[in-house]
Amino acid sequence: MPNTPVLVVEGTFAECVLLETLVLSVLNHDSAIASAGARMVAAAAGRPCIDMGSRRAHEQAAVAAARAAYLVGFTATSNLEAGRRWGIPTTGTAAHAFTLVHPSEREAFIAQTAALGADTTLLVDTYDVQAAIATAVEVAGPALGAVRLDSGDLAAVARATRAQLDRLGAKATRIIVTGDLDEHVIAALATSPVDGYGVGTRLVTGSGAPTTGFVYKLVEVDGAAVAKASVGKSTRGGRKHLTRRHDRNGAAVADVITTTTRGSGPPGPPIGPGSATGTDAASGAGRIPIPPGPDAGTPCLERPLLVPLVRGGKVLDTAGTAAQGLLAARAHHKATLASLPTHALHVTYGGPCLPVITAGQQTEPQPGQPGQPRRH
Repeated sequence: MPNTPVLVVEGTFAECVLLETLVLSVLNHDSAIASAGARMVAAAAGRPCIDMGSRRAHEQAAVAAARAAYLVGFTATSNLEAGRRWGIPTTGTAAHAFTLVHPSEREAFIAQTAALGADTTLLVDTYDVQAAIATAVEVAGPALGAVRLDSGDLAAVARATRAQLDRLGAKATRIIVTGDLDEHVIAALATSPVDGYGVGTRLVTGSGAPTTGFVYKLVEVDGAAVAKASVGKSTRGGRKHLTRRHDRNGAAVADVITTTTRGSGPPGPPIGPGSATGTDAASGAGRIPIPPGPDAGTPCLERPLLVPLVRGGKVLDTAGTAAQGLLAARAHHKATLASLPTHALHVTYGGPCLPVITAGQQTEPQPGQPGQPRRH
């Protein structure tokens, strides 16, 4: 949501400024990938999406992108380092070069199935798709796992491929498509006989929005609110608190921002120097359950979206290993997404999916010396 806090950092001026570049680098990149990935997963409507974008990103950004994509519902990645570091399932298909290095397409398929079994995915559009499908089924048999299409009119080619596979008795063989996919192309393929998507460039570049646009601003010094008054870049001073309002069915209806300063009654104690709070999707620490539906017998009100991540310099992540933390975040994302209104899953460009309500006390910005600032 626009103008809502994602992270609150409290500490000395030097500590907070030192973190600015790192925090913005991580949040702006990973959130852009996660946003794009979430739209693609929504457009896929239950069909699996695989991250195949490592060749279009910096080597470390590719690992971060794989993590962000898996968090929001991608099923696997082709990046082996992401698999090692984060426990993300790894998968892929043969490259066109694998076919070209063999004397014939048939020999390439024989070599691949000999190494990986009939359940592998064969790339069938290096030369002629129709001939390749016939060869693939002949080599692997009707138990062939999948074929991959990477070019042409994917909707038309997928329909022709499905018909040919069925005629050859390979009715369980899946069709995977790749090739400059984004959420809009995936949505357009909704009625096509496609069983999965391999997404590369558009995923790791944020599908047209390579950065999210987060800013990191000083809002309070020694208990006094401070703010910029720059034209077009003014900010709102004071410590922010964020909750999400739900109806009695557990559906999210609004985000509520309360702006306060220390000593004016914020919901919860100050987190202390050298500390940070962040959105509850950021870490396994302090995650609050999604409000229950009416069957639980408890009306749904508001839940905090900012939870403690670091206190006194100590990380509060209790999720265990990196892989376990990612799985917890993935499950939390899924539950949170289910609480949003249906239109939040639309892939068309538009405004925020929830209204933002501003409430609470706003103190007048005052000049102050570097002390114990908070940054948003």
